[in-house]
Amino acid sequence: MSDQSATFGVRVIKDTLVFSAAHFITFNGNVCERLHGHNWRVEAAVEGPLDENSYVFDFIALRDGLQAIVHELDHRVLLPDSHPMIRVATEGQEVTARFEQRRWVFPLEDCCILPVQNTTAELISRWIGNTLISRLNLKDRHGLTRLRVSVEENFGQWADCWLPLC
Repeated sequence: MSDQSATFGVRVIKDTLVFSAAHFITFNGNVCERLHGHNWRVEAAVEGPLDENSYVFDFIALRDGLQAIVHELDHRVLLPDSHPMIRVATEGQEVTARFEQRRWVFPLEDCCILPVQNTTAELISRWIGNTLISRLNLKDRHGLTRLRVSVEENFGQWADCWLPLC
């Protein structure tokens, strides 16, 4: 029996889809948090029609793609590359971040400079989602409609980003 009005999706959330990373954000104009860290958790879901195998998308491919991204963020300092007030510069093997009179210097290998304005959970979820779309060619998969990436910054505090795939 076929139900044409049904919608389907697959979701991955695993104990291994976690990363420990430090960051700081700004808010309300010129308020800048202190550098601090979280044990972030990530999950992803893809929506679309069933294929000839009655799959929306392969769980394993989604999990492995997300795991690779999580691994890149693990044990790093997350820095924004396009913040209007935080300046991030790489020189040799060091990264310097500046905000007003404050300055942080980190080893390059310990940093992940993200193409975001602020390292909020919301913008990190969008970056993870766009990276997943690119690496798994999700827009080229016939019929997939939407990707949701959720990032938990603290227990019970999730940020979601929904990205269209068509």
